[in-house]
Amino acid sequence: MSKQNDYGFLAEFDNPHALLEAAKKMNQHGFKQYDCHSPFPIHGMDDAMGLKRSPLGFIVFFFAAGALLFGFALEWWTSTIDYPLVISGKPFFSYQAYGPVAFALMVLTGAFATLLGMLVLNKLPQFFHPLFNSTKFEKIMDDGFFISLSSEDEKFDAKESKSFLEKIGGRNIEVIGAEE
Repeated sequence: MSKQNDYGFLAEFDNPHALLEAAKKMNQHGFKQYDCHSPFPIHGMDDAMGLKRSPLGFIVFFFAAGALLFGFALEWWTSTIDYPLVISGKPFFSYQAYGPVAFALMVLTGAFATLLGMLVLNKLPQFFHPLFNSTKFEKIMDDGFFISLSSEDEKFDAKESKSFLEKIGGRNIEVIGAEE
């Protein structure tokens, strides 16, 4: 049934609720290398698949806080050590004026950290994926609800996995080849 170079299976489901229930059963059965595809986000899917919280928030916080501190330190160094000027009798360390620049630097760095973090965490850019070989998968943009199961999963067995997908409500199960 499944050759050595096949990517795995693609199973179609009737509606978002069926996909959510199937994801719960896939997780309970112990599958790890699978993904759920739908044309819109489904509330509760992360929990159903057993996904952990994304580390992106921590990454962005680390870089944004670092940029904020760097912005204050740069302005402090510039106005008190490197080029001290007394303007209108203000002290050298007039931190109130540092806020806008440090804040802007924090926001800009946070935005770049978000963009780069998402690219790295999502393993992008990925210009090709074996699922693109499936003509059924084109329905994902409109009204398709799918689970793709990778043959690299440790619990993957071609016959058992296909029958399990059928048992949880999958229909039109297709073998996805790694190369067509």
